[in-house]
Amino acid sequence: MVGVRHRWRPMHSNGVLDKLMALITTGKPFIRDLEATGALALYAPLEGGFEGRYLRRLRANGYETLAITARGLGDLSMYLTGIHGVRPPHLGKSNIRTYFIPPIVTYNLEKLPPKSKGLVLWILEGYVLSSQEIEYLTGLPSSEPRVKVAVEMGGDRAFRWSPLKDLLVPA
Repeated sequence: MVGVRHRWRPMHSNGVLDKLMALITTGKPFIRDLEATGALALYAPLEGGFEGRYLRRLRANGYETLAITARGLGDLSMYLTGIHGVRPPHLGKSNIRTYFIPPIVTYNLEKLPPKSKGLVLWILEGYVLSSQEIEYLTGLPSSEPRVKVAVEMGGDRAFRWSPLKDLLVPA
C-alpha cells in the first residue's frame, strides 16, 4: 500500500495504563519482596529508566544503595567481604606491585548512617555470573542481615522480579 497514509490510532488502554503506572509506582511490593527474600533477580525493559526509579524508591525508604557491574568482579566473596589484592599491569617498565583494597560491602556497612535500614547491592549485567556466584549472592543476606541484593539478570517488556534462589538449578 504505497502512498497510503495511515490514520493515527490511540494506544490500547492497557499500554497507557502500564506506562502511567510505571511513572507513578511506589515500589512498595518490590521493597516488601526484597526485605522478605533478601535477594532478587530483576528483569527490566532494555530502554532503561526503571532501574533509576526503583533505586530512588529504595533510597526514599531508608536504604543506601551501591550499584556495581558483575563484569570483572573476580572472586565475589573476597571482593565484597574480604580484603583482596589487586595487581595493576606493570607493562614491563616498573616493579610488580600489589595494592590491597578493603571489602566493598563491609566498608559501606561501616559507613551506614544510624537511621539507615541497610545496604542494597544492585548488580548490573548479572547474566554473566556463574551458578556458584548466584548461590553466594543468595546466601549473602542471611550471613549479613543488613545487606540486600538485587541482580539485573536480563531484559523484559515490563519491570519484574523474582527471588534469586529460583534461578539456582538443583543438581
